[in-house]
Amino acid sequence: MKRLFALALAAPLGAAGLMLAGCDTQAQQEVKEQAKAIDESYEAQADLTEAVALGSPNEAAAEERADALREQGEKTKDHLESMAKELDKVPKK
Repeated sequence: MKRLFALALAAPLGAAGLMLAGCDTQAQQEVKEQAKAIDESYEAQADLTEAVALGSPNEAAAEERADALREQGEKTKDHLESMAKELDKVPKK
């Protein structure tokens, strides 16, 4: 499941990188939308991780894993949004 989740994120991250090459306002907006979607997917994965482990002996470990997923999603979103802001510094033709 972890590998599948990582593969599911690879496409949006690659698309976001390609959008940065467009250097226009539309690209910035699309990167921000991708960033939000990625963050939401990490949040959903975290919720699922917690729900599956609810009441089990592994509940505490699952909560830690879920927190790590949420943190990674937030970091990824912040990084992509930062990259989108950098587009303002790129000279337009």
